[in-house]
Amino acid sequence: MTFGSFVKESRLKKGFTLRDFCREMEFDASNWSKIERGVLMPPKSPKVLKKIAETLGFREKTEDWHTLFDLAAISFIPAGLMDDRSVIHKLPVFFRTMRGEKPSAQDMNELVKKIREG
Repeated sequence: MTFGSFVKESRLKKGFTLRDFCREMEFDASNWSKIERGVLMPPKSPKVLKKIAETLGFREKTEDWHTLFDLAAISFIPAGLMDDRSVIHKLPVFFRTMRGEKPSAQDMNELVKKIREG
């Protein structure tokens, strides 16, 4: 799932048309459509991401809230790293750790295993 597809799916579930959402967010609909299609990168600004999350009805620190921010961050990871499956599988643990959340014991065991495999 990409940032754009996640936001589009969430926007549609909330009942927002593209134009309604963009009017609410004060975005240009043409440019936002390009973000949803993956043509343009998502916003980097935490302030803008927070406004998107709130507009879509995501409560802070919920799964959807974190998914929105995580997918935005993933969009800026160089393609060469994203082609490496071992990096992709470590990202959820990395993001939880960055947010100050404790990874589960299973997550830690998997991470240790991947580090040892090298």
